[in-house]
Amino acid sequence: MGDYRQMWIDLGMDLEKHDILCQVLPEAFGSVYLSQENRPEGMDYFNFVVAEIHGVRPSELIAHQQKGGKVFGTFCVYVPDEVIFAAGGIATGLCGGSQFWIPGGEKVLPANTCPLIKASVGARLDGTCPFFKIADMYIGETTCDGKKKAWEILNEHVPVHVMDLPQMKRAKDIKAWEDEIKILMQRVEEQCGTKITAASLAENIKLINGKRQALARLYNTRKNSPVPISGKDVLLITQIAFYDDPARFTEQVNALCDELDARIAKGEGVIPADAPRILITGTPMAIPNWKLHHVLESSGAAVVVEELCTGTRYFQNPVDESGTTIDEQLNALAERYMKINCACFTPNTGRIDDILRLVKEYKVDGVVDCNLQFCGIYSTESYLVDRALKEAGIPVLHIETDYSDQDFEQLRTRVQAFLEMLEK
Repeated sequence: MGDYRQMWIDLGMDLEKHDILCQVLPEAFGSVYLSQENRPEGMDYFNFVVAEIHGVRPSELIAHQQKGGKVFGTFCVYVPDEVIFAAGGIATGLCGGSQFWIPGGEKVLPANTCPLIKASVGARLDGTCPFFKIADMYIGETTCDGKKKAWEILNEHVPVHVMDLPQMKRAKDIKAWEDEIKILMQRVEEQCGTKITAASLAENIKLINGKRQALARLYNTRKNSPVPISGKDVLLITQIAFYDDPARFTEQVNALCDELDARIAKGEGVIPADAPRILITGTPMAIPNWKLHHVLESSGAAVVVEELCTGTRYFQNPVDESGTTIDEQLNALAERYMKINCACFTPNTGRIDDILRLVKEYKVDGVVDCNLQFCGIYSTESYLVDRALKEAGIPVLHIETDYSDQDFEQLRTRVQAFLEMLEK
């Protein structure tokens, strides 16, 4: 990593704690990612992003602020980045996926809170993540009770705008979400001092759709056998999508896909063609949560698709670009975002439909349903997921875990037993 120490000092970060994180992350990344054989050359860009994760992009965000721009930190796939970019702001993902931030979160949150929430709060309170220090405003949402209380705590440090996500998907709920997007637009305009126009919103709908299309292209390459890229590499790319510059990210993903298409044409892959093909579903895996993918693929499986917020939920269903007025565009945004199948909804049959569809499209041999500890909505919905998969004759392994490595070997034992069962 380059020398960004003065930038971190200016941000008021805790450098002593941050230095510990900077020592741990490269080692973890090297053992999980750089140890892979025959990785695509196009992964070099994404390796660089991780190597400079607290340097290059944060410095770009600060440069944007120095020119009078605003930065908005987001925590969820329901927040429409299109609106933020249309006002001249920059949206950056903030979710925490590291055990390193958990103790900071537990200073103010119960221990039996979801690790993702504790890590996010801890990253801010301990001052060890520049993204949390840079953002002018956080955009929260009401996808779970733990988050709703966390927003109140974070609001004592940074202004938090909370979007009230309906919990059903009736016509009136979609209209209610459209109203929430309109309120967000007004709040973002106030922050940025810029009026969003139909032209600026149309431009940025196309920008974010372009990112979605690039990710869809990347995921489609994994339908091939042998797979041309590992699941852990695709997970990393999807995680980076939440905070990298959208246009640059799209360009790099498409360049990688060109390389993968050439591999497919030659029949080249990174995992043997006879490896069990796995779909992962459940709670999101925020960077640097790579544990399950590493366990699976180091045990001989090929993770070929993720029905996660850090997976297909993030990019499927582009926004309709035909709208020419703000009202039409806001309606198109509401329609698109309400198609995301989060377990906070009741009923949420669309998620089960998606899993069953993806199993067929990606020729999946088995499903791993992985939930973070204390995530009540996804753990409860696991019953319905498990039942639907068993009725369809699809083997499923349910895992509940956190960010620590304490259960690593236990997970490996369970995963290996599951893979052996698939091979019989």
